[in-house]
Amino acid sequence: MARAPRIVAELGRPETPEETAARKAESSRVHRSSQNVRNLVAALLVILAVVAVIVFAVPRGAPPEREAIDVAAVAERIAAAEDRVVIAPEMSDAWVINRAEIDGVGSVRTFSVVYAPAGEDERGFLRVAQGFDADESWPARVLSGAAPEDTVEIDGITWDRYTLDPGRTGNISVALATDAGADTVLIYGAADAEALEETARSVTDQISALREEAE
Repeated sequence: MARAPRIVAELGRPETPEETAARKAESSRVHRSSQNVRNLVAALLVILAVVAVIVFAVPRGAPPEREAIDVAAVAERIAAAEDRVVIAPEMSDAWVINRAEIDGVGSVRTFSVVYAPAGEDERGFLRVAQGFDADESWPARVLSGAAPEDTVEIDGITWDRYTLDPGRTGNISVALATDAGADTVLIYGAADAEALEETARSVTDQISALREEAE
């Protein structure tokens, strides 16, 4: 017995063969689209699972601690290579050494030691720079043309003292400078006056020795 044509409620009449074909084609399209979405979601879940396995399977550990820098040993080695006295600051445990090496600060060959606060939450830095045979204008070149504000005596050594604008000098807010025989010692960075003076005291004897040697 022949099946009666399907009556479409919206039309109020049986659908034509063309309408039947269009309906089935649209149904197939919707089915394929739904299948593609499901396949995409499944693929993403598989990728996330693989990534999770890699992340949790790779062994992790704390990065190795950086080997401590022995400033005295570095200074001694440079002194032998340069055939001159090289200062070696001795700071308290409140500071850690980031770098100790020869560089060209302000176009002068310089032995430079950079310190950072030991506390994780503390900010700032201090650099002790010994400018070999530095001319009188060397501190100004390093400090963006700044002139000393006044002088201060620390352990019998007279230092030029600078108070600086960090926005103009690359985060440098304080500095001290003094002659050390043929050289100039410049201490500068972002720190309070107490830390700056502590650093100056750490090189008092060495500066005095350099002055005596130059006489």
